[in-house]
Amino acid sequence: MSETPEPGLLGNQKSLYEHALQLHRLHPGSVLSNDGKPYPDCDSHHRRSPGSDDYRRQGADAAAVLDAFFARTGATPDELAWAFHDVDVPIHRNEHITAAALRADRERVQQTGRWLVRHSPDRCSTIIGLALLAADCDKDDIDLIRHIGLLSETFGPLAADALKRRRGAEHALLWLADRTGGWGRVYVVEALCEVAGSASRPWLLRKVLDGNSLDGYYVGAVAYAADVHEAITAPDPDDELIDHTGRLLQVMAARPHARTTSTGAGSAAPTKSSTTTTRICT
Repeated sequence: MSETPEPGLLGNQKSLYEHALQLHRLHPGSVLSNDGKPYPDCDSHHRRSPGSDDYRRQGADAAAVLDAFFARTGATPDELAWAFHDVDVPIHRNEHITAAALRADRERVQQTGRWLVRHSPDRCSTIIGLALLAADCDKDDIDLIRHIGLLSETFGPLAADALKRRRGAEHALLWLADRTGGWGRVYVVEALCEVAGSASRPWLLRKVLDGNSLDGYYVGAVAYAADVHEAITAPDPDDELIDHTGRLLQVMAARPHARTTSTGAGSAAPTKSSTTTTRICT
């Protein structure tokens, strides 16, 4: 691992969370334009070196940093603000990082995760903070998680994973799904389908498709979770439902491998091999 850069050399010190909140206040009910990019750390982030090509090792170096941090009883979260800038940090749930979180004291893990998500100006450390929160299920973190999830291309996969494990997951994921696009939306919608109930079914039947080519990744899960067959055969379905479910079935027909499972998860989602090799930066 290379030496941690001095914060003063890394440009804008605004946190990613503050950046997401500011953009959300300007457009509270909309998807952020260009996923909120450029991010505050864009001037420094392109200098990062690539991580391991062995997916089994991805996240291991970050976990080692966490183990060393939690081993020091007097260590404070701000020490990690730049600690992962040159470490390979997966944007999906990672077994090494999750294991490091579970090895440490729960209260310290939560405190560290919350601080990093709320205050870190580096997306790598923010991802680590979100991963620490995703290893737990405290409902008090829902608001923090869903707002950083607005920067969905980078934080959407872990935000979706973290939210679906919490009480109140359906409403939180529905809120986030309505404000995300691109790949981030795929993960959020798939997570919503896993916990979908009466609150989210109307949205899934009338709003879930955004016209993106990525719609095909989750249409199977949506059809299962929202029980499309029952909806379209019910007496007097409204025009919006007929139009949207018709589009959904068209996407399914064009993508026949977008099947469903008994849990409502679409099998057309990216495979483990593809997701575990994804880095935060390009």
